[in-house]
Amino acid sequence: MFTSPQGGPLRLNNWRRRVVDPACAACVLSDLTPHDLRHTAASLAVSAGANIKAVQRMLGHASAAMTLDVYAALFDEDLEAVAAGLDALVPPMCPTVPAGDRDAVGESI
Repeated sequence: MFTSPQGGPLRLNNWRRRVVDPACAACVLSDLTPHDLRHTAASLAVSAGANIKAVQRMLGHASAAMTLDVYAALFDEDLEAVAAGLDALVPPMCPTVPAGDRDAVGESI
């Protein structure tokens, strides 16, 4: 747990006013909240390939289901990678026939 300069509890409003807002102003960012930074961290973790349990622990969510409820859309892009990975594991079931070697109905000649 972080503490204030006096050793007491760190209050969000004070920390935001003293630390976050000046940092955002220096970077020419407006209306950025600590919660926005949290979402960014989670999004970057998902993009880096973190599994849902790792993101859950990082964010302190009670369950992976809660994390998925919030961030499920970020995993949609992974579907193509999963399909390609599965395709690489399964040998082709039928030999590939070049398109020029097929008749009008699509059968090999």
